[in-house]
Amino acid sequence: MLEIRNFSKTYQKGKRAADHIDLTVEDGDIYGFIGHNGAGKSTTIRAIVGVLEFEEGDIRIDGHSVKTEPMACKKVTAYIPDNPDLYEHLTGIQYLNFVADIFGIDGKVREERIKKYGDLFEITSALGDLISSYSHGMKQKVAIISALIHEPKLMVLDEPFVGLDPKAALDLKNVMKELCAGGSCIFFSTHVLEVAQKLCNKIAIIKQGKIVAAGTMEELIKDQTLEDVFMEVVEDAR
Repeated sequence: MLEIRNFSKTYQKGKRAADHIDLTVEDGDIYGFIGHNGAGKSTTIRAIVGVLEFEEGDIRIDGHSVKTEPMACKKVTAYIPDNPDLYEHLTGIQYLNFVADIFGIDGKVREERIKKYGDLFEITSALGDLISSYSHGMKQKVAIISALIHEPKLMVLDEPFVGLDPKAALDLKNVMKELCAGGSCIFFSTHVLEVAQKLCNKIAIIKQGKIVAAGTMEELIKDQTLEDVFMEVVEDAR
């Protein structure tokens, strides 16, 4: 579903944020992307979803290149950034209907999905309020619902659990598992290694723009914890 091939990104003054990255995320995968701040996680994620242009390598989603066929990629992708930037002059329900319109979701279907996830994340009663009145956690919930409204084949999340209360975080994990059980896949960054170990079937560790370890969770951790493996790999990469 997601193929990253020889992807590199260099910013001004020669800073190389991503250095020849190769990754494959298959249908059904919950793929964790782990690294220190500034390691290249957000750069890679922003390139995947078409927010960041790049010159070297290619990224393909469902067989389509994000460079040459961006609309085909975006039709099957959902993106939740670490800091949801929503249209604050809209109410929650107006924003969700706006997103549903973009993806051409039928009225009855969108109503069912908005109710399902609104009730799950306990925000249905606030959807008539302006987004400007929402807390960070509420905005995060609306962003999550908007990402789920078209049942994406690929969901890309950047630190998705930041700002969520414990119940909402648990609900999101269950939704992620449900999506992947249905054949979709998820690629997400996180600093919470315990969550990644319990949730992901595959992980990649990035340091200074380079992938220093990647594979199935079983292959990488064996009889260790993910925290042990992460510290060991990062130290060895110095």
